[in-house]
Amino acid sequence: MRDALQWVRSVLFIVQMYLMMAVIGLGCFPWALVSRRGARFACISWCRWVRWSASWMVGLRSEVRGTPPKGEVIIAAKHQSFFDIIMIFSAVPAAKFIMKRELLWTPVLGQYAMRIGCVAVDRSKRGAAIGQMLTQVKKGLVRPGQLIIYPQGTRVAPGVKLPYRVGAALLYGQTGQTCVPAATNVGLFWPRRGILRKPGLAVVEFLPPLAPGLSKSEFLSRLEQEIEPASDRLMAEAGFYAQD
Repeated sequence: MRDALQWVRSVLFIVQMYLMMAVIGLGCFPWALVSRRGARFACISWCRWVRWSASWMVGLRSEVRGTPPKGEVIIAAKHQSFFDIIMIFSAVPAAKFIMKRELLWTPVLGQYAMRIGCVAVDRSKRGAAIGQMLTQVKKGLVRPGQLIIYPQGTRVAPGVKLPYRVGAALLYGQTGQTCVPAATNVGLFWPRRGILRKPGLAVVEFLPPLAPGLSKSEFLSRLEQEIEPASDRLMAEAGFYAQD
C-alpha cells in the first residue's frame, strides 16, 4: 500500500514538474529572447521549484555540499539521473552544457539552451564529435560560466562501474581551466529510468578542484579517484553499499 501511494505521488510530482516547466518557460520566454539574464533566471527558477516540490510531494530532500564554483571552470560530475543536473544547475551562477545539436531545434528548450551558452555537437559523426566539441568550447570561452560535463559519458546507475572517457581530459587540456569534480548519490532516489521517486536525502558534493596542467592519463586517474570514492561514501550514508 505504501509503495502504491509513493508511486501515485511520483506520478503527480512528474506531471506538475513538466507543467511548471511550460509555465515558467513560456512566461519568461519574451525576457529570455532579449536577455541572457532572463533565460538563466527561468532555468534556475524551475530547477529550484523542482527541488522544493520534490521535498514535500515525494519526500525527496536535496542538499549541495562543498563550495559551488563561480568562475570560469569545468565541472566534471558523476551523472546518475536528471536530478543531479537540476541540483548542479541550481547551485552555480552560470551553468552551461554540451548537448546534442538536435535539441537546438526543440521549441522553447532550444532557444533557452542557446541563450544560456550551451555547446551543441553533432553526435552522429562520432569521429569528429570530440574535435567539434573542443572547437565550440574554445569559442565559447568569451562567455563566462561553468561548463558541466559527465566524464563517463552517460547516466550511470548506483553500483555500476564505467570507465572515464578521454573526451573529458581533452576538454580539460584544451581549455586550460580548473576542473571541479562533483560526486552524488541521487540515483538511489531518482533513478535514470522509471517513474518512482523515493524519499530520502539526495546529495551533490563539490570536491577539491584539480588545477590545470595535468597530463590526460593523470587527469582521468585523479578524477576517478576523487569522484568514485566520494560517490560511494554518499551512497553509503543513504544505506547503499556498492559491490567491488
